[in-house]
Amino acid sequence: MLDRKRVAGLGRGLSALMDEGAAATPARTTLPIADIIASATQPRRRFDAAAMEELVESIRTRGVLQPILVRPLPGRRYEIVAGERRWRAAQAAQLHEIPVVIRELDDAAAFEVALVENIQRADLNPVEEAEGFRRLIGDYGHTQEGLAKIVGKSRSHVANLLRLLDLPDDIREQVAAGALSTGHAKALMMSPDASALALRAINEGLSVRQIEALARRSNPGKPSAHSPAHTGAHGHDADLAALEARLAEALGMTVTLAAPKPPTGTMTIAFSTLDQLDLLCRLLEAAHVTLAPR
Repeated sequence: MLDRKRVAGLGRGLSALMDEGAAATPARTTLPIADIIASATQPRRRFDAAAMEELVESIRTRGVLQPILVRPLPGRRYEIVAGERRWRAAQAAQLHEIPVVIRELDDAAAFEVALVENIQRADLNPVEEAEGFRRLIGDYGHTQEGLAKIVGKSRSHVANLLRLLDLPDDIREQVAAGALSTGHAKALMMSPDASALALRAINEGLSVRQIEALARRSNPGKPSAHSPAHTGAHGHDADLAALEARLAEALGMTVTLAAPKPPTGTMTIAFSTLDQLDLLCRLLEAAHVTLAPR
């Protein structure tokens, strides 16, 4: 587990890590590109070809303006912690050296820095981000709450992204490629045949709300558009479904709304862990709701 000082540095991002300890280690130097290798655990898997071409041209003209972060390996080799895209572009621009910052980092810290840096630059697609979260939780023992603090995101953001990994491989691939949004993916989780509905969503350009409605109609485990829970005098089923989805996304928990006699109704929030219950209580307290037994 990381100490508080290192977690704080990670939360501030790569620039903080580069600045800390500068008195003990030269802040910047240059290394031969041939002495640097990519990390096998790099969170980012996709590199946009057009964006890479623009970066290559920029580096040809102006050079590498921001150093990459590396850590030393045995045999006078160095592994990239953050900045693989610049390293690849420098190779394509036929540079022989690249500016670097060298830091001694263990495997856990190196992966955390790489993930935080990619998130701050918005370089990861949702699936890559979720896979990074899963590894930090599974391999390095972070809780969702602690991880949210490290990466500077809300606890519900972490929980919602992790849910994407429960989807079939083909849907995760479409999300990673940008053919489906994170909102589409979350709506597909309600469908008993998510893959078929995902294909229809892509081919027909369905909105998130349309997917939600189709998923609910095809899922016998959820209230349908004609059930008492969602049918009112003014046909509020679609509005309720959309609101449920928005609340579930914000809280990272399952939310059920029932309005058999609008405008009155009930809201049920289902939590699966004590962490989720604690989060819900803190949100209610922040909204000045008194939590006391009657």
